[in-house]
Amino acid sequence: MDAERAGRPFLLFRDDTRAQRIFLLPDSPHVTIGRGPDNDLAVPWDERVSRVHAELVRLGKEWTVVDDGLSRNGSYLNGERVSGRRRLRDGDLLRIGETAIVFRAPAEDGPASTVFASTMPTAADVSAAKRRVLVELARPYHGSTGFATPATNQQIADALFLSVDGVKTHLRGLFELFGVQHLPQNEKRAKLVEHALLAGVITERDLAPREQA
Repeated sequence: MDAERAGRPFLLFRDDTRAQRIFLLPDSPHVTIGRGPDNDLAVPWDERVSRVHAELVRLGKEWTVVDDGLSRNGSYLNGERVSGRRRLRDGDLLRIGETAIVFRAPAEDGPASTVFASTMPTAADVSAAKRRVLVELARPYHGSTGFATPATNQQIADALFLSVDGVKTHLRGLFELFGVQHLPQNEKRAKLVEHALLAGVITERDLAPREQA
């Protein structure tokens, strides 16, 4: 909340202990992100992040993300792989390796591109049943090298031996918990997955294919 009131753009993410961290973007025009300790924002705990993975570049008052082949695994903005330069807007989700980073620009005019709560839900706020639904919803994102879409209600129901109505009930509760219930239907499922990954309620490891009996 203090960072939002200051009006300066910042990055919000969780470290390897799942603690929430804030990185205030500096006045300098370049910010590097990577696993190496010399980066402006270092994420040494993420083995899928390259030593120098991506760069944020300020153009006037706007921030952009650049990944010109620096990283082996690529960078993803709102689920799409970054090629070249992409403008960042308030609420955008950047994923590098297994680390999810939200870009916040509180001083931007107009509504944020996504609904984002200052205090994200934690694993303790999500029941075991809802968490199972979340995992199945997000499973298509496992190891994704491009654009991924959440699982359908029928796919979730089949995986968990639930009725489709039961899946819908759990999802409605999750939409409200993560503050995405007011988004358009075609957006809120993907945003729910993004926020759940960022909050650490589910992780990439949870999304590995289910073992066959």
